[in-house]
Amino acid sequence: MKFFNFHLMPYAHADLDEIGRHGTAWVTYPNSHYDPEKGAELYDDYLDQMEFADQLGFDGVCLNEHHQTAYGLMPIPGVIAGALARSVKRAKIAILGRALPLTNNPLNIAEEYAMLDNLTRGRLIAGFVRGIGAEYHSSGVNPAASQERFAEAHDLIVRAWTEPGPFAYAGKHYQFRYVNPWPRPYQNPHPPIWIPSQGSGSTIRWAARMRYTYCQTLSPIAAVARFFQLYRDEAAKAGYEAAPDQLAWSNTIYVGETDNKALREARPHLEALVNYFLKMPTEMLLPPGYTDVASMKRVRAVKVTGKTQSIEELIAAGVVIIGGPETVRQKLAEYQDLAGFATSLTKTQFGTLPNEMARANMTAIAEEIIPHFRDRVPQRAPKQAAE
Repeated sequence: MKFFNFHLMPYAHADLDEIGRHGTAWVTYPNSHYDPEKGAELYDDYLDQMEFADQLGFDGVCLNEHHQTAYGLMPIPGVIAGALARSVKRAKIAILGRALPLTNNPLNIAEEYAMLDNLTRGRLIAGFVRGIGAEYHSSGVNPAASQERFAEAHDLIVRAWTEPGPFAYAGKHYQFRYVNPWPRPYQNPHPPIWIPSQGSGSTIRWAARMRYTYCQTLSPIAAVARFFQLYRDEAAKAGYEAAPDQLAWSNTIYVGETDNKALREARPHLEALVNYFLKMPTEMLLPPGYTDVASMKRVRAVKVTGKTQSIEELIAAGVVIIGGPETVRQKLAEYQDLAGFATSLTKTQFGTLPNEMARANMTAIAEEIIPHFRDRVPQRAPKQAAE
């Protein structure tokens, strides 16, 4: 199994009571609550943590894009990736991902990713997402056009990477007299493309048909297993057998000396993440037109946003893995066998978890967990049917 250190870069100094009074940390939570001095310190800590992950032997580091929120301080993940391109020496840098429908110029993303691919000499993983519903409130883009803008932007970026320019492009949402981006990607024909999703059926089916790695975001492990089975079923229809390497689970792991100590240490920070940073009303998460009814029901059934949950409930549902080393190893092996994935996108810092605790957690994962899973593959074929 491969382990990527997935960082949300939250504003850990956020006033949780104020978030509670506003009902969400997204879009409407006033930016007057952001202290630039504290924010600058957080950026230093978070960049240090990503570099530390490389030194510890994580296979990659992950960044993502969110706007107008204390949940994550990465509205432009390419800035963070650029800062890491020279200091992260060995690990891959995965941007999971850039929200294609929010941009008016997909060629900017093609250029940005190509630059990063050259700076890292081929260690970039190019993630593409539609962006969660809240991003459409912050960007002013009509969510009903989300899927077709995503598809058109994706196709244009791949063409720009693989088809010699200059050429003209005239689409529904994007028109260019000249498509001729410099530089070209370092990897041939282009960086590997990974597709994270909340569980949209159309996204899963499309990713499987394209043979892209599919990344399931924070969800109960039983739902993750169903989504991954849907991917495998769609791959079979497309004439191939999906490999575990094509499936990545985004999770949260905290390793303490004992189960009780891990629970005690992680509780306030994990519950802050779920009950404050992640919380948003349904109309913000899934605005009208954003997805089809079936996918909306599926996502609402498994998402941890919008309802207060304890750490015990999150552990019981298999949303997170918290405990001493042996407990974490047992649970991760059980979940790998259940869902059939070969990549763990692990949040080692979460919510308000301070720097020293995050680094201790990263060290524990690197020493107590990763060596036991380095050559491990799912031990039995998943049997649950997709829903």
